[in-house]
Amino acid sequence: MEKRSVAGIAIRDGQVFVAQRLPGGDLGGKWEFPGGKREAGESDQAALVREYLEEFKLTIDVGRPVGESAFQHNGQAYSLAAWEIKLADQPLQLAEHSTTAWVPASALAALDLADSDRSLVPAIQAFMARLAAASGG
Repeated sequence: MEKRSVAGIAIRDGQVFVAQRLPGGDLGGKWEFPGGKREAGESDQAALVREYLEEFKLTIDVGRPVGESAFQHNGQAYSLAAWEIKLADQPLQLAEHSTTAWVPASALAALDLADSDRSLVPAIQAFMARLAAASGG
């Protein structure tokens, strides 16, 4: 049975929020759009709110869907849903990451992203292009 993961896409001044996982494990040191696995009975939005509290001690507002992709991890099929989020204006506390960055959409493909997150890059770039067009920029 397919499991569902979610990723939060925070956009500020044409840049996307990314975080680098702590070293170790099969995805150690990889960059990602933070999020995680949805728990039983949990909505995408609730999963994102929970994951950002766990990973950054940060509250978020979840907005529009950005895109979806599918991937396999350790033989398990997953769907990955990306949602636009707004980060609260408060300091981050890193629990599962070594650092964070704001990266231009054009530079996302150059990051050492986890494969599942890399599959979202075209949808994120298209979403940001639509935002820019809607704002006249």
